[in-house]
Amino acid sequence: MAIKLTFSVALLVALISLATATSYTTTVTTTTFEDEANPGQQQQCQRQLQGRQFRSCQRYLSHRSSNEVLEMSTENPGQRQQRLQECCDQLRNVNEQCRCEAIRHAVRQLQQQQQEGQGQQQTGQSQKVYTRATELPSRCNIRPQQCQIRVVFV
Repeated sequence: MAIKLTFSVALLVALISLATATSYTTTVTTTTFEDEANPGQQQQCQRQLQGRQFRSCQRYLSHRSSNEVLEMSTENPGQRQQRLQECCDQLRNVNEQCRCEAIRHAVRQLQQQQQEGQGQQQTGQSQKVYTRATELPSRCNIRPQQCQIRVVFV
């Protein structure tokens, strides 16, 4: 009797493990941006940003921080500051009226890379990217101090 009970429990655990391992969730994240510039200015910004990659900003925005305590203990604070400074330098090389569009551009590029590369666990990372992107102008001490970026999680 004890052997049948043990076998039944083991079988139940195996079935639950199998069901958990084979089920997965796909999260699709869509980022939309509110256009605050007039159409002429927006076209000018698109021309200025065309071909630019903003890799430093992408590195700063995408830095994996799934465990902030672990990140702070293993990462040199100078490295975080250097990534931020390089991003700020890239943004300063863009006309002031196009800086928000430059941040949006970096977020779009990063989102495309994430969609191609990982697919799952994207919502949490996208929320961190969104938070960092909205804080970027004030962290860089550049104008405008705030950019309108809206992220929609589907």
